[in-house]
Amino acid sequence: MFYQPKTIINTNGQAVYYGAIFEEGLAKQYFDDLLKTIEWQNEEIIMFGKLITTARKVAFYADDEIAYTYSQKTKKGLAMPTLLLDIRKKIEEHTETTYNACLLNLYHNGNEGMGWHSDNEKEIAPGSSIASLSLGAERKFSFKQKYAKETVSVLLENGSLLEMKGPIQQNWLHALPKSLKVNSPRINLTFRKILK
Repeated sequence: MFYQPKTIINTNGQAVYYGAIFEEGLAKQYFDDLLKTIEWQNEEIIMFGKLITTARKVAFYADDEIAYTYSQKTKKGLAMPTLLLDIRKKIEEHTETTYNACLLNLYHNGNEGMGWHSDNEKEIAPGSSIASLSLGAERKFSFKQKYAKETVSVLLENGSLLEMKGPIQQNWLHALPKSLKVNSPRINLTFRKILK
């Protein structure tokens, strides 16, 4: 089922939910292909001064060997395979912008999530669009204003696209809450504009 884009945040930044942009069969094919072909690795992050290895797996692909630093770890972008280039092209058509990097996350089930954070690393072009494609299990995704109590949540469907842009990373936090009800995996692709 396809939807008209819906602006879910329009204060101190924008978040636009496009709904499912790929039909179910194609979304499943993308999920299966990414699961098999992406060079997944367990995430290593520095948390409270300690090196932590997460259960979720990640991968970082980019044009021109772009590097990206977050959680005090630097990743050098792998060359984008044709599959990612094809997906990126379709994302760019919907958002009417361009991206040069993609951070992928593999959540095996609802026991894996992501706490409150902003994608405000200095390598990301200020105010640029971050396009998040969800494949696999439906998951709740939440926003919280940094300087107020307002929260907004959306259910990310299989094959759906969420775009964050403008000063949203400076003013809002976002999170993927854990859920015991979710027993299947989800792959998340976040396309970004990284400064060279």
